[in-house]
Amino acid sequence: MEKFTVLTGVAAPLPMINVDTDMIIPKQFLKTIKRTGLGKNLFDEMRYTPDGKEIPDFVLNKPAYRQAKILVAGANFGCGSSREHAPWAIADFGIRCVIAPSFADIFYNNCFKNGILPIKLPQEQLDKLMDDAERGANATVTIDLERQEIRGPDGGCVSFDIDPFRKHCLLNGLDDIGLTLQKADKIAAFEARRRAGTAWL
Repeated sequence: MEKFTVLTGVAAPLPMINVDTDMIIPKQFLKTIKRTGLGKNLFDEMRYTPDGKEIPDFVLNKPAYRQAKILVAGANFGCGSSREHAPWAIADFGIRCVIAPSFADIFYNNCFKNGILPIKLPQEQLDKLMDDAERGANATVTIDLERQEIRGPDGGCVSFDIDPFRKHCLLNGLDDIGLTLQKADKIAAFEARRRAGTAWL
């Protein structure tokens, strides 16, 4: 998993509450088990017409936000079904951080497992970031995970909370497999002892 240390990029505003996982990646795209290739279908039903043409008014179709790395959204982001394809699609598009007042629990946990930093902020602070994000290409925001700070385009700074273990995992690029592989020596030693003690298995 790619490490998350300091992220600087354009923040896209999505001032909608209760954005569910079917809105993030509709069910017809869940056939794949690959984490790549889903970015083009992120928010598919809001980004495209039924015949596949882009909807110009949708934020990620606007020129200023096509390369957005941060998403500023409304409350209860990621609700609905527990599909892991939702963070896969967000990450594949290039977004590494989602900022919202609240998240659905399963989606929130899945973000950390896929290298995305979900940040919870009080509504008042989020409103300011949403306003900053409305500036388009000038909405450059920096997320410093080590310092737990969000720095806006005007130099303002907001602190955020994060679980220390999850912070450690993101800073070091450790997903569940990476965490397990840190103990590869102990696992190998255990397997060697088991083979020696139970050779008949």
